[in-house]
Amino acid sequence: MNELHAREGNRQDKVWLASYPPSVAAEIPPLAYTSLVHLFESCCVEYLPRIAFSSMGRAMTYRDLEAESRKVGAWLQAQGLAKGDRVAVMMPNVLQNPVVTYGILRAGLVVVNVNPLYTPRELEHQLKDSGAKAIFVLENFAHTVQQVAAQVGLKHIVVTAMGDMLGVKGHVVNLVVRKVKKLVPAWSIPSATSFKTVLSEGKHQTLKPVDIASDDIAFLQYTGGTTGISKGAALTHANLISNKMQISMWLDAAFENRQRPEILTFVCALPLYHIFALTVNSLMGIAMGGHNILIANPRDIPAFVKELQQHKVHVFPGLNTLFNALMNNPDFGKVDFSSMILALGGGMAVQRPVAERWQAMTGTAITEGYGLSETSPVATANRFDMQEFTGMIGLPLPSTDISIRDEEGNALPLGEVGEICIRGPQVMAGYWQRPDETAKVMTEDGFFRSGDMGYMDDRGYTKIVDRKKDMILVSGFNVYPNEVEEVAAMHPGVLESAAIGVPDRHSGEVVKLFVVKKDPNLTEEDLREHCAANLTGYKRPRLIEFRTELPKSNVGKILRRELRG
Repeated sequence: MNELHAREGNRQDKVWLASYPPSVAAEIPPLAYTSLVHLFESCCVEYLPRIAFSSMGRAMTYRDLEAESRKVGAWLQAQGLAKGDRVAVMMPNVLQNPVVTYGILRAGLVVVNVNPLYTPRELEHQLKDSGAKAIFVLENFAHTVQQVAAQVGLKHIVVTAMGDMLGVKGHVVNLVVRKVKKLVPAWSIPSATSFKTVLSEGKHQTLKPVDIASDDIAFLQYTGGTTGISKGAALTHANLISNKMQISMWLDAAFENRQRPEILTFVCALPLYHIFALTVNSLMGIAMGGHNILIANPRDIPAFVKELQQHKVHVFPGLNTLFNALMNNPDFGKVDFSSMILALGGGMAVQRPVAERWQAMTGTAITEGYGLSETSPVATANRFDMQEFTGMIGLPLPSTDISIRDEEGNALPLGEVGEICIRGPQVMAGYWQRPDETAKVMTEDGFFRSGDMGYMDDRGYTKIVDRKKDMILVSGFNVYPNEVEEVAAMHPGVLESAAIGVPDRHSGEVVKLFVVKKDPNLTEEDLREHCAANLTGYKRPRLIEFRTELPKSNVGKILRRELRG
């Protein structure tokens, strides 16, 4: 352990500090900004002429972002919204998204991020639970808002069109989206305000400064509902600024042996309503004066690849499924990745076969990190100066403690599997208006129970083996779906797979594997032989079902719970 770490906290249980890059301190310094608004406004002044975001060929500078978000904030205040009121944002990665998000924050309000593909039932729950007084929605999803407007307490509904911030080109984009592709279902909300009206009125209104404390709530980030009813993780300004600082310190190590570009270019394909993109793309991008390339529809892989061909990309956050889908596009190999510094994997386990293929095709390893909505999100990450895929989720970030605990909450020795528990300044204030739910996940000594099972090795690196609820019990032996899926992914004929446990009268449960073929000639027998060669008896799938596709969340995470039925 170097002197810096010895000086800053050489506690025996913080074994990970010995594995830190030499330049990275054990703790983050005191917060440099009092709020996200302070950070945002400071960066807009510092990086005024630079491009902050681009979408569909249209660039938005920091000067533009400051001016447009000021209009949104002033308009919201003029409607009578007061500090702490919640405002929902229901749109994909279009230029309006960051404009609205930072406008809400500058008005002293709380952002409630909403998945645009929510059903009316899911949307109604989130709007009622958060008590949102206003919503900004892309017109493609206005029909969903229409169905719940009468049941929730919205005072203001602002509707925007895909091309509203694309200049003259926007008229063509709106025409194509509405008339040619027919992507806007009919909707009628008589009280709705158009986004262009908000900007034109906000231009003549004054954004009044709001006294925002670091422990005020900035975002209600709703969990995906994988462990029950969706809950709002209350993330404070300090939570997000802390996580930004932790990632920045970690990022510094990536430039110890290579030159830092004057302006970092980020690919923003993960949706900005998701905590991963919110922090790693939007917040980090702005804090560093970077340029985020917004991808509105990452499922349109050919268009995505075409966009990548037009840029020199430095930072590429993604999920295993996204990396995999891109590599299966015939034109992906033509993209020039010579400038790429980091490919960041999160949101779900990155499979080794996918990581190895990615490195072979791009020349850059996938650096895996880990976190949750409740941790703003990054809690651990592999070193950014590493040149190979580790299969681990890395080391705790500065000022972060990881403890592996048993069911009774006792800390387990290194190498033993238990629940990954996290403590640090990025851990949420609690679940919105749910002290009972908060109490279930917080330990007496301030650790957040992640619900993920893993172990820490003697270097301080953590390995996830699975979520507690996804674990399969075969004759008293634990089987972790991630391991079965990773083995399946090693077969060249497999595109995607998902493993679940199904009841069995002999062994309690057996493993069932769902597979999407890459090779149409792949047979069940081929897979059984492959699994027999790579998995011990009780871990091998007893049942194999071929599917044309697997159910996924809008972020691209495979939903095992839907396969369980």
